[in-house]
Amino acid sequence: MSLKGSEKKYLRGLAHGLKPLVQVGRRGVTDDLVASVDLALGDHELIKVRFLEFKDEKKALSGEIAEKTGSELVGRIGNIAVFFRQHPDPAKRKVRRSPSSGKP
Repeated sequence: MSLKGSEKKYLRGLAHGLKPLVQVGRRGVTDDLVASVDLALGDHELIKVRFLEFKDEKKALSGEIAEKTGSELVGRIGNIAVFFRQHPDPAKRKVRRSPSSGKP
């Protein structure tokens, strides 16, 4: 999945009011953290992840989380990263990728 810049901007706007669902703490990016992000993406499609620790490595760790969960890194704001992964079942999709595209 590859999102266009306009789609990422739209998704960042949708994520503005969301609270972080997962926090990267002292243990870093573990299998449990990846599983938590994967579960949250399955439930919500668009989530925020807060970096409590490893703030200097957040850029690399965000890419690692996106790769391991099959999601797209929509953006980073401060110590928060925003991820999106569209639900494979069109009937269960909650987030439209873009307001102007016909793609749900």
